[in-house]
This record gives sequence, structure tokens and C-alpha cells, in this order.
Amino acid sequence: MDSKNVHSPLFLVFPPEVTTQEYQTTELTATAYNPQNRVQKIIIRKLEILGTTQILFGIMNFSFGVIFLFTLVNPYPRFPFIFISGYPFWGSVLFINSGAFLIALKRKTTDTLIKMSRAMNLLSALGAAAGIILLIFGFLLDGEFICGYSPDGMQCGVITILFIGILVMLMIFSIVELFISLFSSVLGCYTEGRGCC
Repeated sequence: MDSKNVHSPLFLVFPPEVTTQEYQTTELTATAYNPQNRVQKIIIRKLEILGTTQILFGIMNFSFGVIFLFTLVNPYPRFPFIFISGYPFWGSVLFINSGAFLIALKRKTTDTLIKMSRAMNLLSALGAAAGIILLIFGFLLDGEFICGYSPDGMQCGVITILFIGILVMLMIFSIVELFISLFSSVLGCYTEGRGCC
């Protein structure tokens, strides 16, 4: 006979306490565990989209901070105020972290992760509010930053437009990030199904 057709018997030996009548049931039971209802799933999907947006804004914020690294050229003797404050870097870290926590909610929704995500979004909202204040100071302090040091009027106009454009974009990113963070922290409260405590 071929060895593929031969079946070897399998014997299971149980200890005596397992073979007693209380452990032998003929009734099959199953419990379905669905921790999220439909509304919670929709909210978590929206939070994932907002988290992706936060990460994108954090990367763009960081990129504009890197552009400021190249503004220290002659005849400009100092960096802009917003670069000295470090906001493009620490603000982008807050935005990226809060976005990552929102995306992590899609994979696994736990009470701890919801609380951490809410805390990171509140920190991100505080960072965005501080960034808006720092950017306003930047507009006031660096209004004549480039043209005040440039002997060449033609170069002054182009670089001033670039500088003001970057500040305006950072301001837009900060305002949008403030709204996204506040909205996400409020909306994240309702993923538990009982609202904020």
C-alpha cells in the first residue's frame, strides 16, 4: 500500500478532571463582539482623513522651516523671527504626532488610544495657537527684514515676496491645524459612544 493512503490514528489523553460531566457539553455557544457601531466607524474614518491632513500640514510646515535655513545670506545679517522661535520645527512635530494618533485609531480603538489622541490634539491646538501668535509677531518684527538690509532694490522685491508668501502659508497652515485639532479632539470624544466626560 502507498504511504499516502495510510492514516495513522490520533489518540488524545485528557486528565481525569477534564473528562468529568461538567466540562462535557453538547451545547455550542458563540458570542459576537462588535465594539463599534456604524456611527463610530464613520467618525473614526473621518478622523483618519483628518489625521492624514495633519501629517501633511506638519511636513509642509517643516519644509518651510528648512527653506528659512537658506535665508541667511549676505546682506541679511540674521534669521527671521519665526525661524528663531523654532515654530516650523516643533509645530510640525506636534502636528505629525497628533495625526499619527488619529490614524492609529483606525487600526485599534482602545480607551487609552482615544485619550492619548485627544491629549495630542489638544497639545497640537495649543501649538497652533502659539504659532499664530508667533507668526503675527514675525509679521510685525520682520516687515522690513529684507528690504532694510538689501542695497539692491530688484533682489529685495523678489525675496520679500517669497518671505511674505512663506509667512502667509505658515499662517494658513496654523489656522487650519488649529481648527482640525480642535475638531478632532471634540469629535474624538464621541468615538467612545458616550461623549466627553
